[in-house]
Amino acid sequence: MTTAPALTKELLVQILAEYGEREANEIAERVDSLELAWLVHSLEERYGLKLDLDDVQLARMTTLDDALAILGKARRHIPRKPVVVTGLSVTTAFGRGLEALRQGLAAGQPAFGPVTRFEVGKRRVDRAATLPGDPNLIDEVTDAVTQAIGQAGLGPGTTARTPLLFARHADQAPPRLTLPEHHAQAPHTSGTQIAKQCGLRDAARTYTNACVAASSAIADAAALISAGREERVVVAAGYFVDADTYALFDAGRALATDGHLRSFSQDRKGLLLGDGLGAVVLESTESAAARGAAPITELLGWGRAGDAFHVCQPHPEGLGMAAAIEAALGRAELTPDGIGYINAHGTGTPLNDSAETAAIRRAFGEAARTVPVSSTKSLHGHALEASGVVELAVSVLALQEGTVPVNAGYLGPDPACRLNLVVDAPRRVAAQAVLSLNAAFGGANTALVLGAVAA
Repeated sequence: MTTAPALTKELLVQILAEYGEREANEIAERVDSLELAWLVHSLEERYGLKLDLDDVQLARMTTLDDALAILGKARRHIPRKPVVVTGLSVTTAFGRGLEALRQGLAAGQPAFGPVTRFEVGKRRVDRAATLPGDPNLIDEVTDAVTQAIGQAGLGPGTTARTPLLFARHADQAPPRLTLPEHHAQAPHTSGTQIAKQCGLRDAARTYTNACVAASSAIADAAALISAGREERVVVAAGYFVDADTYALFDAGRALATDGHLRSFSQDRKGLLLGDGLGAVVLESTESAAARGAAPITELLGWGRAGDAFHVCQPHPEGLGMAAAIEAALGRAELTPDGIGYINAHGTGTPLNDSAETAAIRRAFGEAARTVPVSSTKSLHGHALEASGVVELAVSVLALQEGTVPVNAGYLGPDPACRLNLVVDAPRRVAAQAVLSLNAAFGGANTALVLGAVAA
């Protein structure tokens, strides 16, 4: 490949970000001067693409718009394997299983109650959405993975060729644990333990990147399958409300002092934590068809972007989330009008909800006035690292039931949150595609587009 015009670091970062490159800045810092020809070669190698660009096209890529237009056209001609979900299991404070979640969402009553799992007498807030007792996270996630594998109809041989991507909270209370206890609960060892017990090939990765951990794992799994690098991938995630994280959020004034998570509402006071875990089997449509497996939903698109605005505050204009939404819609080849429902991140904090509103309005334009929006965290609480898989299950139910969940706890409109919110009760919506959003500290954002499948 011949030498092409010089490429600045800034231009490289922007182009790689459009392709979902998570380490764009790191790559840009490796050398002082890069060339567009090198960029094309890197994209081909990293994503298994074949762009087939000639020297004339390379020479034309002197600006970001030029480069994206040419690379985008080349990318659209690359065969990509569609990705479907064939197995799904979920647990929330509403109970274990998809049916328990369906009933909880249909009732529209929040699952929050007094915390009894640990002492909260010295805390500002004493409410969360929890299961009874003190269940073991790894045991529960293992059960969820087993159920998802069973629903997908994977036999022992197929399971043994399938990797696990696991999302969970980082190490909890290491100073109070013995070394054997600490090792047994460490994120990297727990994923391996689950994979071994469920007969999976390995625990390829463990994600602890806060509230986008599960959705990042799902996006990575989809990318692996779409590019033909894996036939199928199991993604699992889990978070149970624990004393240390609860104390951290309480001390940080993030928990709602009125005991309600009021997403996008006036007078919202903050978030409330909630138990959540789940497992999902993703595979190519080709693989599912060969096994005679019935898809539950199709993962049409996914997008990830960061704004790096602040360590724990989103960009007030929602730039990162807007970019993630646009990337997901582009991959799905959908316009905003094609989305029938948005399952928002909606933590109930003043800064998050206003920034997310700005992101939706930026990405959707006029369609933001009409697309139904709700955050089911107002019902089942914030499951942190497991949010992505819990809310994927919520999105699947919205597609299957033709009903979108209520945005609970709503007190009235906030001028900074002008959206078509689903208030008072669930709403009948015959959506063919839904968008699920998540965001995390550090400016990380994810967007997943799910599509209905024929009955």
